[in-house]
Amino acid sequence: MEKKPHFVRREFLPREVPSISLALLLAAVLLLNALLYLYINKFSSSLGRVETDSGLCPFGHFKFGAVKNCSPWLSCEAINREVRKLKCVGEGAVKKVFLSEWKEQKVVLSQLTNSELKEDFLHGLKMLKALQSKHVVRLLGYCEQQFTILTEYHPLGSLRGLNETLHIPKYQGMNTWHRRLMLAIDYVGVIRYLHSSPLGTLVMCDSNDLDKVLSQYLLTSDFHVLVNDLDALPLVNRSAGRLVKCGHRELRGEFVAPEQRWPYGEDVPFEDDLMPPYDEKTDIWKIPDVSNFFLGHVEGSDIVRLHLFDIHAACKKKDPAERPSAQEVLDTYRKVLTLLIREAAMPGTREML
Repeated sequence: MEKKPHFVRREFLPREVPSISLALLLAAVLLLNALLYLYINKFSSSLGRVETDSGLCPFGHFKFGAVKNCSPWLSCEAINREVRKLKCVGEGAVKKVFLSEWKEQKVVLSQLTNSELKEDFLHGLKMLKALQSKHVVRLLGYCEQQFTILTEYHPLGSLRGLNETLHIPKYQGMNTWHRRLMLAIDYVGVIRYLHSSPLGTLVMCDSNDLDKVLSQYLLTSDFHVLVNDLDALPLVNRSAGRLVKCGHRELRGEFVAPEQRWPYGEDVPFEDDLMPPYDEKTDIWKIPDVSNFFLGHVEGSDIVRLHLFDIHAACKKKDPAERPSAQEVLDTYRKVLTLLIREAAMPGTREML
């Protein structure tokens, strides 16, 4: 009888040790999950590039740089008086782009170069005014009479130079699967915004090849994506039976969606009037190719591609109706980022438990 208490203690001591260890492990996992939640939420605020932001000014106004107060969009008179051209930095079919200066700040001045395309220019201005948000380059002013648009300057330029930028010593720390996936999420966020914009469902028509797509977007200094060129942005209205066609010429190649290609074979000459129209799912078809560019070939990018395989396969469905919406793609991208961040922060946790 006297040995019994001693026997009981010997039996339970070995069990108490693993119980305490397991409790400590679970507490550590819960703490790490809480930290991860805060970390991911911090990035989520920028990942989605939400449309509304307390920092945005009322319609017809802007602010940028260190300026805290909102100013009205600059008028023709103000642009002519206060904006000074520095040098031409680009020229396309519709407009010429000048690096300029306004009140000692760098800005971008765009001017129409082909009078036959003035409707495209004015359409781009209309879109730029109506779609001001976290997804769209900031409008500073315009002059319709002189076909001039003034926008914010982003020194890293278009997404065409992304890989070159990431090889600059200053930005090499950004050249990770994590940062690249965040850029892809920004891009899909822009597509989602255009498909559910205040104006309705808009299609990004200046997207017939990868290089053309990349030229439509800017890389900001804090590594986010903004759409910059809105000249070709037709409206889909299914309830009214209104679909779109991206231009009046035949489109070729695997980059454009199947429904954008001439459906009647090589023996039938292309005729614009016979070409069937289509909807915004053409943008969905192109997402995997653009995202593949974003992901690059850094360590971990193949793991990201593996996690995105199913959603990208869905994007490439031949039938547009079977492709996911931009919102569904965006949700999947965000889930993959959250999962991979958690796995990177807690390697081997499942095996420990």
